[in-house]
Amino acid sequence: MIARPLLPEDVPAAAAAAVAALPAPPDQARGRVDYMERRIAHLQRTDPDGAQVAVDEDGNVVGVGLAIVRDGVWGLSLLGVLPDRHARGAGRAMLRACLQTAVDARGALILSSTDPKAMRLYARAGFRLLPCVALAGILDRDRIPLGLASVPSDDIERAVTVGRAVRGGAYSAEDLRVLRPDSALLVCGDRGFAVHSDGTVKLLCATDEEAATDLLWSCFAAATPGATVGVDFLTAGQDWAIQTGLEAGLLLSPDGPVFARGELGPLRPWVPSGALL
Repeated sequence: MIARPLLPEDVPAAAAAAVAALPAPPDQARGRVDYMERRIAHLQRTDPDGAQVAVDEDGNVVGVGLAIVRDGVWGLSLLGVLPDRHARGAGRAMLRACLQTAVDARGALILSSTDPKAMRLYARAGFRLLPCVALAGILDRDRIPLGLASVPSDDIERAVTVGRAVRGGAYSAEDLRVLRPDSALLVCGDRGFAVHSDGTVKLLCATDEEAATDLLWSCFAAATPGATVGVDFLTAGQDWAIQTGLEAGLLLSPDGPVFARGELGPLRPWVPSGALL
């Protein structure tokens, strides 16, 4: 197995490998392929040096890795290998290539699955491990507080700069437009923003816990009645989110860890994005 730069013509095969490596329920399969193709094609254009594929001896794409750098913060947006090609060095080779783009970054972030091989790979690459929990369940709508201050907004540029104080680097408005076209943006004045899909949080970043709590409740309130909602990658010290989720009737479960290194912000109040960290 070797890693090489991902080319535009590799996008369909890379998306297929990513979907196979990160499975979803069957009813989401088609939409997931479309999303992966859009995600991979976009980041191949914006961060070509961080876009890698693993290929076998016949030249077939068997894995994909995507690294991005935004406002001085490096992130591993995606790393996946076909299940029948594990333990052959493909993931390690792609991570090594992706990390070349982190040389000048102030800090770096990875969101990991619970796969022991993935966690070992990231820990061995010099990242510190931040344990996480997740929240999920059907919302008890009777518990939604009145008078929430967060409102829908189209002002992405103004919202995403909050990330600089929280994670050490701002998000990209262009990324959010391309990668989350079907999601909704909520803002709480100048204090924070959240992106959600039918109440499930895809990204949340705020300057204080009061604003973060308001945003989280507002995401939940926007869910279709009876829909399952969730929040992933909650690190230690984010009790504002845990208590809100429990109050909303959701259940806690272990989640894959966040890995971090270098100079970053406090990383809270924060719910990271799988694609944008």
